[in-house]
Amino acid sequence: MLAAYREIAERGFEGLRTREVAAAAGVNIATLHYYFPTKESLIKAVLEHAMDRFRTTLEPHGSPSDQLRNYLRSVRKLLLDEPELGAVMAELALRSVRDRSTGKIIGGMYETWHAAVRGLLRRAVRDANLRPELDSDATAALIVATLTSMTLPVMAEGKRGDQALRQLESWLGMDNRRRGSSK
Repeated sequence: MLAAYREIAERGFEGLRTREVAAAAGVNIATLHYYFPTKESLIKAVLEHAMDRFRTTLEPHGSPSDQLRNYLRSVRKLLLDEPELGAVMAELALRSVRDRSTGKIIGGMYETWHAAVRGLLRRAVRDANLRPELDSDATAALIVATLTSMTLPVMAEGKRGDQALRQLESWLGMDNRRRGSSK
């Protein structure tokens, strides 16, 4: 799975060849197919690995709004520290438009991601850390879309991603100026 992850990051989805993945993993093609009988199952494992990397950015400490703020910042740092993660996510998202099976996997991942962010937003509203009129479903969609866009090179490089996250924090009323925080 890690070999496939690296292949996608370096060569894109179109450059993913199971023989090369097997060679990079130090196994023969039959062994690779034993564990990943289809390319779809290999892609699913790559995506699960990528999502596991994103899950490491969720910390259950502090208020829900603190968790959300830390999550946004942690995702940004993760994408800066691991540019191959953004490359893999962008490749798979773009491929999902043309490939029904990849689209199904990506769609399920986005639904899970959206539900997790929406739940965090709802808890923050319930705890009076965010405005009560906040539409948590639409706001979760905006956050996921913003974080997804940060996997694209044009957003990953430079300061656009940071600007987008600061604006999200400001709109949500989580920016440091309004809270009087020193962060």
